Amino acid sequence: MQHDFQNDIDAIGRSATVPILLETVMLATGMGFAAVARVTESRWVTCRAVDHISFGLKPGDELEVESTLCNEVRQYDHEIVIDDVDSDPVYVNHHCPSRYGFRSYISIPIRKADGSFFGTLCAIDPAPHMLKEDRVLSMFRLFAQMVGEVLDADEALAKSRDELDRERSLAETQEQFIAILAHDLRNPVSALTAGLRMMERYEIDERAVSLVGLMRASVNRMALLIENLLDQARKRRGSGIVIERAPTHDLGASLHQIIGELQAVAPDQPIEADIDLPLPVYCDTPRVAQLFSNLLGNAVTHGPEGVPIKVKAMVTDDVFSLSVANGGAKIPDAMLPNLFKPYERGGDRPSREGLGLGLFIASEIAAGHGGTLTVASRDDETIFTLQMPNMDGASCYTKHQKELER
Repeated sequence: MQHDFQNDIDAIGRSATVPILLETVMLATGMGFAAVARVTESRWVTCRAVDHISFGLKPGDELEVESTLCNEVRQYDHEIVIDDVDSDPVYVNHHCPSRYGFRSYISIPIRKADGSFFGTLCAIDPAPHMLKEDRVLSMFRLFAQMVGEVLDADEALAKSRDELDRERSLAETQEQFIAILAHDLRNPVSALTAGLRMMERYEIDERAVSLVGLMRASVNRMALLIENLLDQARKRRGSGIVIERAPTHDLGASLHQIIGELQAVAPDQPIEADIDLPLPVYCDTPRVAQLFSNLLGNAVTHGPEGVPIKVKAMVTDDVFSLSVANGGAKIPDAMLPNLFKPYERGGDRPSREGLGLGLFIASEIAAGHGGTLTVASRDDETIFTLQMPNMDGASCYTKHQKELER
């Protein structure tokens, strides 16, 4: 059965310092037995011991607390130091030395940081020893203090571990909730998208066309948010964001479509686009479109109204680059290291913040393409730039072969 003081025994047992202290005590004094004991009103329990005289106590073993001098240390809150029982006026006829067969004895109280009494650092030997010297007493007091600090550190570590376990459990629950919520939202969003498509097939006036466009843009933004949440849940589960790259000539059209949707939502914030993609781009088109939508949405959120947002996309045989620039105040330097972490949000316009997933997902998509997403922020402009290789494995091999032939 587990000892009812097992937590205290384990706390001392986990420490690599305590046995060194006990061995040092014995080397410095010549004592044959030294221990750290847990002492209460009714119990005396061995937590750690070094025994060179076959006293016979090991961790968990107990003595009758009334039979020990450590009980008096606890009761009267003082040290007991005996060089030689036979010549000690206080303890020469005490029952404890005769019962346990020692002539020299020392016991120093161990207290924790809050002042509570834990037990004693004690030592005994069947022969007399000079224990009342200042150097010996100073050493024992220091070592008792160190044992108390060991207990405090162990308690703090255990508390931190418990809090970490609770946080992990809470995070897992939150992630499951987010994943379920995002998954369940897909169906109503799909229904809204289908309904808007049906409305566009009917003959409706210009005002209704504009309204449907705004609704479609909002639904698309909602769908993007759901996809971001699902991607984050996949990332947390370790499956990551799936990237399926293929050469495409359609990326420019996808980028223009996203610009149109966001321009409809923010008509007072002009978007200037320079998209030059004469060559195929080797990418996962929906994922790059998702990345671009996150960046452009971020620019619309944080850029001041009336100041143009500038979009630039270009491609070569080797590199595809895409940048989104918006005006506004410089991003504080302290925020930059955490900008691409999930659930990190800027504090400049809190009323228009989202979940803080957009930039994180965008950076993960960039990494999935073997590229980078970087940010440069000046006093009047912030630019996010994606750069990624524009070659598949076969193209890289062909280029390498041509370089070898030169």
